[in-house]
Amino acid sequence: MTRAAESPLRTAPPSVLARCRELLRDLLRFDTTNPPGDEGPAAARVADAFAAAGVEHQVLFSEGRPNVVARLPGTGARRPLLVHGHLDVVPADPRRWTHPPFEAVEADGCLWGRGAIDCKNMVAMGAAVLIGLKEAGVQPARDLVFAAVSDEELGCEHGSRFLVDEHPELLEGVEYALGEGGGFSVHFGGRRFYPIMTAEKGLAWLRVIADGEPGHGSMPDPDCAVNQLVAALARITRARLPLHRTEVVDRFLADLSRNAPTSAALALRLMTQSSRVRDFVLDRLFPAPELARPFGALLANTVSANVLRAGEKTNVIPGRATAELDGRTLPGQTTADLIRELETLAGPEVRFEVLQSAPPTETSPDTELFRHLCATVRRHDPEGIPLPALCPGFTDAKHFSRLGIRCYGFMPLRLPPDLRFARLFHGDDERIPLDGLDWGTRVLWDTLLGA
Repeated sequence: MTRAAESPLRTAPPSVLARCRELLRDLLRFDTTNPPGDEGPAAARVADAFAAAGVEHQVLFSEGRPNVVARLPGTGARRPLLVHGHLDVVPADPRRWTHPPFEAVEADGCLWGRGAIDCKNMVAMGAAVLIGLKEAGVQPARDLVFAAVSDEELGCEHGSRFLVDEHPELLEGVEYALGEGGGFSVHFGGRRFYPIMTAEKGLAWLRVIADGEPGHGSMPDPDCAVNQLVAALARITRARLPLHRTEVVDRFLADLSRNAPTSAALALRLMTQSSRVRDFVLDRLFPAPELARPFGALLANTVSANVLRAGEKTNVIPGRATAELDGRTLPGQTTADLIRELETLAGPEVRFEVLQSAPPTETSPDTELFRHLCATVRRHDPEGIPLPALCPGFTDAKHFSRLGIRCYGFMPLRLPPDLRFARLFHGDDERIPLDGLDWGTRVLWDTLLGA
C-alpha cells in the first residue's frame, strides 16, 4: 500500500477517465426522474462497480429509495472527507431536446442526458476516483467516504436527510464534504473563473392562495380567485426583491472585480449600492447578459412561480386558486423575511403557506482544504482564478452540514466560453463536454490524493 504523500500518481490514470465516462453513460440511461425517483437500478450500477473493485460499501434504503455509501480507508493522519452526489433528476420533456434525455447520446463533443451536470457527473467522477485509488494501492491521508444519494431534487428526505438522521455513524468524524454547486469554470470579462461554493441559499417552498366566490363561467367575475392569484403573481415575479448584501457575495464580487476589465469591475462594484442601481446595472450595463440572472440571484431573496392549480371544469369559476413558489433566501435571511417581502408586493388578496424550508448554509473559505482546492485548480489551469462563492440553489450540503461537516461545492469541470452552462441546470439539452469531464476527473483525483 502506497501512502498518498509518497505516490507518483499525481495524474489520474487513463483507466480512471475511461471508467468515469462509462459509468456516467450508464447512469444517464437510467430514468431517475423525481418523482418518483426510481433510483434503484442506478444505485445498483454504482454498488456493482464498488463490489467489482473490492471497495467497502453498503446500500441503505429509505422507504425503498437507495443510498450507496462507500469508504476507502486512509492512514488516519487527517479526519475523513466526504464526496457526494445525487442519483435523482428533474423531469425532462423529450419533445424539447435535440437528443433523447435518457439515451446518453454522444454528439458534438458532449454527452447528452438529464443528469449530465446535475449531478450524475459528480457521482461518476467520485466513484471512478475512489475505485482508481483502490486499484492503484494508494492510501490517502484521510478516509474517503462516498455517498450517492436519492431524492435531492425533492428536498433530500430519502437521501442525505435520511443518512444524517438515521445513520450518522457512517459519517462520524467527517471534517469536510465536496459536492455539487461549484468548481466549474465561468467566463467573465475575458477571464476564466472557478467559483467554489462556500455558502448556499436557504430553501423556502411556499404556497400562495387566493379565495373567491365560485360561479358560472358564463358570467365572468373580475374578482375571482384566479384573477386575484394572477395579479398577485405578476407583481411578485416581475419585480426583483430588495437588495441584501452578504459577506460571501461581497467577497466574491471583490475578487471578481480585481481580475476583470475596468468597465466590468465598475459594474460589479455598482451592483451592491442599492436595489435601484442593481436593477439598472443588471438590465442595462451588465457586461455578460447571459449571467445577469444568476448574478441577480446572489443579491436578493428570490421566488419563482412554478406550479399553478385552479378549477376542475371549464364552465365553473373556481373558488380557490393556488401557486407553488420556489423561494430561496440569502445568508442572514429567513423564510419569514421572504414572506414579508412577498406580502408587500402581493397585496392582501392572497396568503402564504410554508410547504418546506431549510436555512442557508455557510462554511468559511479560510481553511486548509479550501486553499488546497484553489491550489489544485491553479495547477490544472494556471490561467484560472478560483474564488469563494454563494450557490443560489440548495444541495445535500443542507443536511450534511447539520453534523458539523464543512461543506464546499466543488464539482470540477472546465467549460468552453460559448456554452450557456447556467441554463442547462433543469433546462433543455443538458449535456457535459467530455474533455471538460476528463479535466474534472483529473482535478478530483489530484484533490483527493492530496487532501
